[in-house]
Amino acid sequence: MKHDHATAVLGTLACVDLDRWPIHEPESDAYARKLAQVRAALNEEGCSRVDGFIRQDYREAFDAEVGGVAPQAHFSTSSINPYFTPDDPSLPESHPRRRYSENTNGFVAMDRFPENGLCLSLYRNPAFQCFIADCLEEDALFTFDDPLAGVVVNVMKEGQQLAWHYDTNEFIVSLLTRKPQEGGAFEYVPDLRRPGDECYEDVEKVLDGKSDRVRQLSLELGDLQIFKGRFALHRVVKGKGERHTAIFGYAKEPGFIGRVQRTMKVHNRVTQAHIDAEARARNDGLAD
Repeated sequence: MKHDHATAVLGTLACVDLDRWPIHEPESDAYARKLAQVRAALNEEGCSRVDGFIRQDYREAFDAEVGGVAPQAHFSTSSINPYFTPDDPSLPESHPRRRYSENTNGFVAMDRFPENGLCLSLYRNPAFQCFIADCLEEDALFTFDDPLAGVVVNVMKEGQQLAWHYDTNEFIVSLLTRKPQEGGAFEYVPDLRRPGDECYEDVEKVLDGKSDRVRQLSLELGDLQIFKGRFALHRVVKGKGERHTAIFGYAKEPGFIGRVQRTMKVHNRVTQAHIDAEARARNDGLAD
């Protein structure tokens, strides 16, 4: 049986609690109320918890899909600064670019996901994509051209941590699919830097544990998180048991492909697409 486009789009949203989050009805009053709620959190906190986004009866399926690809994660233990850049001996030792912390976690690249699975289907769904754009007050968002980074899984085993860092893209959309038994908190500092200004003094206070701007977000299974990670310093602390998070990457302009150096650090490999795109430069004046 053939289905029209609208039916097909709705079908891939079967995993979403549409009663709570009516993203299939963007002209409705209910959608407008929910949108206002998310926007307020993003504008005030730089982060929004879209609670109960995934239906209860689909959460085990997401856990199974993500858990199924988790063994293919590339794990690395490295010492990183918040910008993933090499040491610069010309700077003072206290400078954030010279402040390195242990980073121990793994990532599963997009090409390891089942092509017609839940994660890729949700990522590519036009209604979901429009909802994320509306939340971020963008006219449109685009899926990545990066063959490794459109959707990834962050895998944190017991005792591992994601050190303080900024994201390479402006915002991140993530879904918690497996929660650690204890710990594993997500901590962040919203709007710590802005285009053309790294605000190093404020970053240094965070790294020294002297900032009162650090916030913590508690996520539950099925919660979606929308987060402005290019401007907010953030980390995930150590926990007991594994933590799995599916991360959906969107860009403001079509054609986004990650840089070679960052991609190698995350996935331990690059594709020809990354090599071909390396010459392109960002225009926001911020370090990766």
